[in-house]
Amino acid sequence: MTNVPCLSRAHLPAVRWFVRLIAVLALGPGSVAAQERPVPGDSSRIIIAGCARDRAFVVGIPEGREVTQSDIQPGRRFRLSGPRQILNDIKRRELSMIEVTGLVRKSDMAGPGGVTFMGGRIRIGGTAPRDAVRDPMYNQVVIDVEGYQLLPDACPSR
Repeated sequence: MTNVPCLSRAHLPAVRWFVRLIAVLALGPGSVAAQERPVPGDSSRIIIAGCARDRAFVVGIPEGREVTQSDIQPGRRFRLSGPRQILNDIKRRELSMIEVTGLVRKSDMAGPGGVTFMGGRIRIGGTAPRDAVRDPMYNQVVIDVEGYQLLPDACPSR
């Protein structure tokens, strides 16, 4: 007769730990690192294509590619924010079109708000709107860059 070792309750934590270790190793290191961070309730994750000049980003339409998000009009400006390494990589690719993935606040994407009346806007409460002529950062939404992808198209020259 052969003695077969039996697992007791004392061995269960070690077995569970071993099973979890095997599962993590089977998934591979790329799948754990590729997880996106959760999106806060006041923000949304967007993917936009366009051209970057230093920390400014202008939305454009790449030729021969389907636009990923249609509610952002070409020509809209964003200010890039995020990890320095990613921003430096983007800066080195100023001549090429890129696709940026990042987080923006929903309130910044909503527009100026208020009611249109006789060629102007009426708003009750809040702060006074900034002057577009005097403020170069007017209408530039900040995007917290999570990553980017290089596209085959070239950016138009100035």
